[in-house]
Amino acid sequence: MMPSISLVSPYKPIICGIADYAYFLTREAPGHCWDVLSFDLDNYGVPLSKDQPSATNHVWYGISSRDDFSASSILQGLEPRANQVLWFQHEFGIWRDNARFVNMLRDLNMPKVVTLHTLHFQSNETRYGLRNEEYSFLHSLLPHTDAITVFSDGVCKAVRHAFPEYTDKVHVLRHGTHLYPRFARMSKHEAKARIHEYLVDESGLDKPSKDNLRQQRVFLDPDTIIIGATGFITVSKGTELLYHARNVLQQVLPKHKIAAVYAGLLREVDSSVDSEFAAELKAKHNGVGQFFLETYLPGDMLAAMLRALDIYFYWPSNCTQSGIVAHALGAGTTIACRDVEGVGETVKMAGGLTSANFGQLIFKIAQAILHPKLRVEIPERALGYAEEFSWRNQVLRHLELAGQLCPSRVRCPTDRESFAAEPAATSTLCHVGADR
Repeated sequence: MMPSISLVSPYKPIICGIADYAYFLTREAPGHCWDVLSFDLDNYGVPLSKDQPSATNHVWYGISSRDDFSASSILQGLEPRANQVLWFQHEFGIWRDNARFVNMLRDLNMPKVVTLHTLHFQSNETRYGLRNEEYSFLHSLLPHTDAITVFSDGVCKAVRHAFPEYTDKVHVLRHGTHLYPRFARMSKHEAKARIHEYLVDESGLDKPSKDNLRQQRVFLDPDTIIIGATGFITVSKGTELLYHARNVLQQVLPKHKIAAVYAGLLREVDSSVDSEFAAELKAKHNGVGQFFLETYLPGDMLAAMLRALDIYFYWPSNCTQSGIVAHALGAGTTIACRDVEGVGETVKMAGGLTSANFGQLIFKIAQAILHPKLRVEIPERALGYAEEFSWRNQVLRHLELAGQLCPSRVRCPTDRESFAAEPAATSTLCHVGADR
């Protein structure tokens, strides 16, 4: 008998990266193995998607708010089952009171796991690489949970170094990746033609942006190298550097035509800071060889865009993991990424281009442009990584850990073919992942 996981997390239709993360896990899990305890949608305080999860009978939206939660509120929504494990998705902006969160776990007398989405291992604030708040939180948390999971070896080593007495409680469960077999097999020419068609004929782009795409035909010119990015528009993503990277590459490779394309939308339209940032980018970067496209990309078109890009460029100012990188890997994209925290570790493991130095990363991109063989090998390595850490495989790893923690020590079957025979939850939802 498989263990049963009760995820405690934001969930669709809440728009945030961790709600996406929880949804992608449950989408791939057999229906009898999971349910979700989530937040009151009226009090969570972020925009809601128009898309609703199909399996709403598995989701309880009853946790009062990000400031008001307790063991008793969790127990109200919990339907006890055999071999049940409570599995919390944690980020400091979701659970805003650290002491309250620890007290909640202390008062829940059942197996508990916490996935920590935003821990650092390269911070200068402590000698372990953790930030001060993270160290203090873990010091209080670890005695009151059966396990924590993190996304990277770097974070795992940092936590084990800081708290060696809890080494056995710290596990690496990597961020799941998406699989887009249809688009991964698609040629660049096909993908570029499809995304061009969508952007100029079907998308919600404004007329000047569509006219600019039609005029420059950037996706239809076989001689143009496209360096780009997608996702939610926020100041912290370093989007401005995409266009700087394009300009430097054009100087380094004057015989090549290089274009920079960013496609995305505001997560919070009411954010004046992000709205002003988007307006500035749109005004500055819609000229020759530069495109800032403020539009939504539905699931298939997100995959088509990622496949169409010759280079996916990512230089965040502060990021521990990236949902959009998980999409890009599954589309077979050549990723060029700042080597920072867990996102750098992920891209390195997947065989992408990484460097902590901007100039060195530009050099690596130039080498990939000059040697087409690399632009074949790198996507193949990305797809291999995506297969290994697909959401389906990560669900299995969650169930294996949950099985180890159940009082009866029931273990999840390790035969992946038998697991694959289990029907997963189905839905047509697919959203751009957020960065954390």
